[in-house]
Amino acid sequence: QVQLFESGGGLVQAGGSLKLACAPSIRTFSRVAMGWFRQAPGKEREFVAAISWNAGNTTYADSVKGRFTISRDKAANTVYLQMNSLQPEDAAIYYCAASRLPVGRIQADFADWGRGTQVTVSS
Repeated sequence: QVQLFESGGGLVQAGGSLKLACAPSIRTFSRVAMGWFRQAPGKEREFVAAISWNAGNTTYADSVKGRFTISRDKAANTVYLQMNSLQPEDAAIYYCAASRLPVGRIQADFADWGRGTQVTVSS
């Protein structure tokens, strides 16, 4: 089972930006899509964004559309989440995940997960 490692979380003021990155523990593994999810205290983990690894097709949660951008660098074997105009409600632990299924929003479709990176947004 592949391990995923997230980085880039931290503390930012409302209106600020952060860029998260996620890389796997091994160079090659079977993945069709990569995604980002988040979980705020006391809330369920929710979908944020996903991207198909080969074609680069993307999908976003309505709450982040227009502010967040998911991308991947196949040469670097890394997926990114650029987060702009961050708001306090974006504060959460952000998780990277990999799926062997076509890009989608369903958590159960993602088989491999990272341990998460904390994003804190001060008002």
